[in-house]
Amino acid sequence: MNVIFIILLIVTTSFLDTLNQLLLKSSINILNLKVSNLRNILSMILRLALFPRVWLGFCFCTLSLFIWLFVLSKADLNFAFSADSVHYIFIALSSRLILKEKVGFRRWAGTALIIIGISLITWSNR
Repeated sequence: MNVIFIILLIVTTSFLDTLNQLLLKSSINILNLKVSNLRNILSMILRLALFPRVWLGFCFCTLSLFIWLFVLSKADLNFAFSADSVHYIFIALSSRLILKEKVGFRRWAGTALIIIGISLITWSNR
């Protein structure tokens, strides 16, 4: 199968996983859940289970899983898993741009190293 197509599918799974994480994080932030005892934990689970944003996140997660299973059927695990590290880039960018979280210099430097590593692994597969 075409390597470019596989890479596109891997990027798609990473993007869907990022959307899932953004939805889950924003759900927790909106609900302002505090966990201090068993009763609070059960209340938190119930509130999350009734929050539509959480279910949308699960849908993205499920779609990502099915695409990932297809990728695994067509590509070497070493290549696929390494290339899937692109989600670190998506998470860093979306954390900064969408969630307005601080992303320090070291985190950006680490993300840059991940980009270099992904590139090296991708080029070594050709």
